[in-house]
Amino acid sequence: MPKIKINDIKMYYEIYGKGPPLVLIMGVGGNADWWPPRFIEKLSKLFKVVVFDNRGSGRSDKPDIEYSMKMFADDTISLMNALNIICAHILGISMGGAIAQELVLNYPERVKKLILCSTNCGFSKSALPLPEALKIMMQPREKSTPKEIARKSMSVRLTEKFIKENPEVIEECIQRECKYPTPPKMYKRQIDAIVKFNTYKRLKNINRPTLIMQGKHDLLSPAKNAEILAQNINGSKLAIFEDVAHDIFSQESDIVIKNLIEFLQN
Repeated sequence: MPKIKINDIKMYYEIYGKGPPLVLIMGVGGNADWWPPRFIEKLSKLFKVVVFDNRGSGRSDKPDIEYSMKMFADDTISLMNALNIICAHILGISMGGAIAQELVLNYPERVKKLILCSTNCGFSKSALPLPEALKIMMQPREKSTPKEIARKSMSVRLTEKFIKENPEVIEECIQRECKYPTPPKMYKRQIDAIVKFNTYKRLKNINRPTLIMQGKHDLLSPAKNAEILAQNINGSKLAIFEDVAHDIFSQESDIVIKNLIEFLQN
């Protein structure tokens, strides 16, 4: 599987399909395998889809240093440089949405269209995760198995109804997420970077066509945060999905993909 030297690390990446480049940025503790296969399959029929493991996650290097969203954004741009991608659609979910904001603010010429999913502009100006969700995501991970962590995480990333009605999907997600688990120390490094992140006062400077997609029942990044982004990013479009939680691509892939493709092809 391909790795490439960028900045101070070797980064793992995968490419699917042909067409206009679409770079997908995963959230905290996640890696390229966390994107639902059906989601990647559908997009790769229309786009050159690039997925990768952020530093500290998956198969990419894990330097034990202080991380930041700007550092992650720089890594993404360096990967694009190495792959000779001059300009791309950029999609980020959760922490990946924070990375995408830093990317478009620092490298606007490299972004054709921006898609922000289940994310916020920094805790100081955003609705905080609900207490039960925050407790699960912030709990120490050293004494838990990857499967225990994944199962608990699913309980706040997907709706209770979806979990009950789709046990096979849940098990498949858990298997994918346990394949290359993020070490607890690196997870903490990424969480620390999230806590420091803030783009609220800079959102008005985002000048690329932007789509904001959000689940109405997101416990980790409440829907109010999507509204804050939409109110402060000029000309942005907001799509809020009923009966959906944080992992919008796992839970309502058809309607999410429809909205995404319509936005990118318009």
